[in-house]
Amino acid sequence: MDAGFIRRSLRRAGYGVILAGTMLAATSALAQDSGPLRFGLAMPLSGSQALYGNDQVKGALWGVEDINKKGGVAGRKLEMIVLDTQADTQLGINAVNRLISVEKVPIVLTSWSNVVKAVAPIANREKVLVISATANSPEIAHLGDYVYTAFPLADVDIAAVAKYAYKTLGKRTAAVLYVNNESGIEGAKVYRSAFEKEGGKIAIFEAYDLKSTDYTGMLLKLKNANPDMVHIQGLVADLPQVIAQMRQLGLQQRISTYAVGYNVKIIEQLGKAAEGLIVTSLAPGAKDNPRVAEYVERWKKEMGRVPNGLPYTQYLYDEPYIIAAVFEWAIKQKLPLTGENMRKGLLAIKNFNLPMTGMLSVGEDHRVHKPVYLLTVQDGVFVPLATVD
Repeated sequence: MDAGFIRRSLRRAGYGVILAGTMLAATSALAQDSGPLRFGLAMPLSGSQALYGNDQVKGALWGVEDINKKGGVAGRKLEMIVLDTQADTQLGINAVNRLISVEKVPIVLTSWSNVVKAVAPIANREKVLVISATANSPEIAHLGDYVYTAFPLADVDIAAVAKYAYKTLGKRTAAVLYVNNESGIEGAKVYRSAFEKEGGKIAIFEAYDLKSTDYTGMLLKLKNANPDMVHIQGLVADLPQVIAQMRQLGLQQRISTYAVGYNVKIIEQLGKAAEGLIVTSLAPGAKDNPRVAEYVERWKKEMGRVPNGLPYTQYLYDEPYIIAAVFEWAIKQKLPLTGENMRKGLLAIKNFNLPMTGMLSVGEDHRVHKPVYLLTVQDGVFVPLATVD
């Protein structure tokens, strides 16, 4: 799926949409009682992270469609305006500035930890509610009064997989390899802290560059350290390369990663090298929730495949429901639809029972907590391994 597909889908559905390079005149619909309720979505639709970004936008699109099919919010349509960030901080800043200053939206959804951190000062200065859609840096909980998350941070699932390695798998030494960006650095720190807290030893803690393609030097250090377990805190583009080169060098340790690894394309790319890989998911699967099974079938029917990063797309499907509830709260309270009142609504409602991911509670501590589902690759497919509360 590309940015053009997203644009065409949104327009067919009757939504206003702006993608990078597309100019659209601002409207005053938000101020009209009968006008659409508009919010922003800033995600990578092009660049190295587009594989995930486009599918997450598709999930959000379906969420908005389904809300509107049932009458919208207080009789008004929900409308999302989409901008491309390429997961780049400056493009993220540009996108959020446009959504706030030109499109006048009171709520912005965005993701990728580096982007969320970069736009936080804008949200706090302009008093516009920014909700982190799927970013996981623990620092997101400390970015200010107007930045919240609808997704559990890394100290939930990454800590869980570290504890599982020590307690259940009996691993006593681990290597942590991580991409040198916000998500990689913070997630790696969480794994190291959790594994050491259980009594384990980190044999190697090594970063690699985002643009690297040859990991031989790092992997030779890994071979020399010979740990029991390897955790890779990477991204969708580099994770399979690191694993493939590990196996080529004869390194057979079991590997774990976080939800970025829950992607059938990784199995397709790696083949047998993916066997035993442990991934996390922060959303229930098709066997846990019948609506998820229907959602997966919808993907197969309309797109001819399952989504890249299924759990992430489940959260994006659900997040328009959070936004709809916050808009509805403000309308019932007869309050102006401002970022300040969106924030008040988020905290007043607090508990959201969502279609794809279940109950989500937003706390004053800017965190959400969810069970962690661990899966592993067995005979070329992901199968459940454990659930950690």
